Amino acid sequence: MIGLTGGIGSGKSTIARELARRGYHIYDTDSEAKRIIDTDSIVRQQLTDLLGEDIWDGGIYRRDVVAARVFGHPALLAQLNKIVHPAVATDVVRVAAHTPALVVESAILYQSGLDRLCDRVVAVVAPKQIRLERAMRRDKADISTIRARMRAQMNDDELRLRADIVVLNDGTYSIEQLVTQLIEKL
Repeated sequence: MIGLTGGIGSGKSTIARELARRGYHIYDTDSEAKRIIDTDSIVRQQLTDLLGEDIWDGGIYRRDVVAARVFGHPALLAQLNKIVHPAVATDVVRVAAHTPALVVESAILYQSGLDRLCDRVVAVVAPKQIRLERAMRRDKADISTIRARMRAQMNDDELRLRADIVVLNDGTYSIEQLVTQLIEKL
């Protein structure tokens, strides 16, 4: 199992899409965590116990309410993560048991502990200005919003130190070339 991580605007998801095109199975932790929250009754009850009934609107998880509630409250966010991260890890193990060439895509691979499940970790990095521009364009967000998200994530220097393989996505090479180089290293 390969872990794939990188900060906002690094190109991690673009690399994942190219890997998927080449036959790798991608486990997108963001979308899978949403699925788990929406469908796992135990996780739903734990989140309700932690954050209250108003995080649901007709059975639909109110991510905006949850984000507003935990933003600026590290202890509450840590409690939320103690509910969601283990559920995702259990699901990753379940999927990995039946899926060859699994790539676990996560911006918070290290923070969630999912790196410990991976045979190797790939970090996608890019210069800060390029990341800012990509994320602003993609998310149609202002620079202060993107900078706040970047501050909340592990920085590229730490990713470089911890990863087994580093992919520099600065526009010098096409995504196809970067993925070909990556596959050769794997």
